[in-house]
Amino acid sequence: MLGQQDAQALSRIKDLAAIEGVRENQLVGYGLVTGLNGTGDTLNNCPMTKQSLQAMMERLGVNTRQANMRTANVAAVMVTANLVAFATQGTRLDVTVSAMCDSKSLQGATLLATPLLGADGEVYAVAQGSLAISGFSAEGDAAKITRGVPTVGRIANGALIEREVDFRLNHLQNLRLSLRNPDLTTARRIAAAINDFLGADSAEPTDPSTVSVQVPRNFQGNMIRLLTEVEQLRVEPDQRARVVVDERSGIIVMGKDVKVSQVAVAQGNLTVTITEQPEVSQPEPFSRGQTVVVPRTGVRVETDDKKKLAIVKDSVSLRELVDGLNALGVGPRDLISILQAIKSAGALQADIEVM
Repeated sequence: MLGQQDAQALSRIKDLAAIEGVRENQLVGYGLVTGLNGTGDTLNNCPMTKQSLQAMMERLGVNTRQANMRTANVAAVMVTANLVAFATQGTRLDVTVSAMCDSKSLQGATLLATPLLGADGEVYAVAQGSLAISGFSAEGDAAKITRGVPTVGRIANGALIEREVDFRLNHLQNLRLSLRNPDLTTARRIAAAINDFLGADSAEPTDPSTVSVQVPRNFQGNMIRLLTEVEQLRVEPDQRARVVVDERSGIIVMGKDVKVSQVAVAQGNLTVTITEQPEVSQPEPFSRGQTVVVPRTGVRVETDDKKKLAIVKDSVSLRELVDGLNALGVGPRDLISILQAIKSAGALQADIEVM
């Protein structure tokens, strides 16, 4: 039972699953930033910036349709934000501002009022404020330096929420928990823990990623009380044996359930060195010969005789597997190839995922 398991192996349901419907919503908007020190968009190359600037000036009562605009202090940007769950009208959000055209830097920019739309096309927030960027760019006639990304900035609390997402958590009759790492065993253990707490068969896993909970009568109308109790319950999560490989950086991560059947492993290095030392052949004086270049190629083959054949025992643990491969002098790059070869031989009882 759960009470007899090692407490360090147990995790809260709060960390294993999320409540269906309690989630963030992504917002996006298009706007203009001003106040750039000559690092804005080139209006001739970015017609959308010019059109947006003219439309904004007309809304403010200034007609610029016939004017030859050459300002370099304005840039078109995309504004993104995440609308957190249960955010109320009048609260604020952080926004990220990214240049769209040929602006060189957004340093010193001020974002003008920009509506932020949800996936349904409705306006949920309005963003405005001064940008803070982490990168910079400086250049002269013969040199240029850029650090970070000067065309992306952030405005802390830069958006004001105008519309709330209607979701009445307290009126739900059926609760659904979505597992962050879908697994049949973990879903069954979560349902069992909830049933033990409630004293009834109210929870049932419907698939590897979902646990459905029927709200008991004594908790109806008080979902917050039920959730605060359920999310603190502890279960032991299960996972399939997996080896994750990142070939670009040579990082290998193996789960604790990775097992290897008995197999013999040998690892050696073969080095082939080819050297070219061309020589010039000169004819004798007053002869009819010609000066030619004679190729001289040297080929040398080296093998590492210190690498021996080793036997990995049946059903070894993760620690024993790592110790055995380290004893062969295997580096991360060679270990990737060895694990893939062991998997091809059918001796690795785990999935290999290459990132």
